[in-house]
Amino acid sequence: MDFKETIINGCYCLNMKGDTKTAIIEEMVDLLVSAGRITDRETVLRAVMEREQKMSTGVRHGVAIPHGKTPAVDKLVTAIGLKPEGVDFEALDNEPSRIFVMTISSVLDTGLHMKYLAQISRLLNVPSVRTRILGVTTSKALMAILAEE
Repeated sequence: MDFKETIINGCYCLNMKGDTKTAIIEEMVDLLVSAGRITDRETVLRAVMEREQKMSTGVRHGVAIPHGKTPAVDKLVTAIGLKPEGVDFEALDNEPSRIFVMTISSVLDTGLHMKYLAQISRLLNVPSVRTRILGVTTSKALMAILAEE
């Protein structure tokens, strides 16, 4: 699966409800469960939270990329959420995170996992892309921005 295909098959939420890091992560996992992308909620949630305990996935510029690897999935899945007012995600720059990209992949597929993380990080490092993303009003528009890059 390539980057664009992963984005097209992703799950999207433009108005995340959570107001804490844990609530956002749980909401994103539930988004993947609701879409049928994962079936073992607890195993996936545990993988993401264990990764988060090692080091926050709140990066910079209002972006957080929570992720985990688990045998509970056989291919990489992603969920992308927005919370324009932001949430404290213990980001490296101490700024609230507004754009959330969760990726879950198999423990057996390290290469694809790392490639996806690198591509989404590079994309979200562009200020104009982040601005456009935060201005979307539909999931389709969000997917189009991510898939065009």
